[in-house]
Amino acid sequence: MQRSPLYERVESVLAGDIADGSLSPETQLPTEEGLIERFKVSRTTVRKAIQNLTERGLVEVRRGKGTFVTQPKITQELTELSGFVEDMQALGRRPSARLLDKRIVAADEAVAHHLALLPGTLVFALLEDKYDTPLIEAEYKLEAVAADPVAAEALQVPAGSPIFLIERTSYATDNRPIDYERLNYRGDLIRFVTRLARRPRASMQR
Repeated sequence: MQRSPLYERVESVLAGDIADGSLSPETQLPTEEGLIERFKVSRTTVRKAIQNLTERGLVEVRRGKGTFVTQPKITQELTELSGFVEDMQALGRRPSARLLDKRIVAADEAVAHHLALLPGTLVFALLEDKYDTPLIEAEYKLEAVAADPVAAEALQVPAGSPIFLIERTSYATDNRPIDYERLNYRGDLIRFVTRLARRPRASMQR
């Protein structure tokens, strides 16, 4: 039986240590010399194993500091209408919230456009369980942006860091826009997944 390459065996052991918690997130891996001594392999083998772990998103190399285990990313599926709390509970997480600001504001042009209102209209969020207004569907717009100072402070990242911005407009019955939100997510801690279906192809006419 053909044995797997040495770098794959080193990669497998380190990946297993990460998976079982022996190497927890933010833990620094041993130096190249330390890994060479542990596995009795060459420097090239160690570097190839680390490269593969980096490509898998399990570790990251920080210049001048070393190689560290990454935080596992949260995977959020964009396949059905749900809220942040519901999504995190479904993933077995304990969501928490910190109120930064609360006020009724006049809708600027962008918000007024999404909610089909006149600019300047006073707006606030409506909750299904409080106001008995069921949300039927929503439109998501996802883009990568640089964190402004407010978002950076809330997400505990440096200003200008790449983050995800989701603009979500939710609709009630009769296609009436009822809620507009701007959601910021740390790009290093989350990935978004959706599933696409191909449109039925028009039947060929002879």
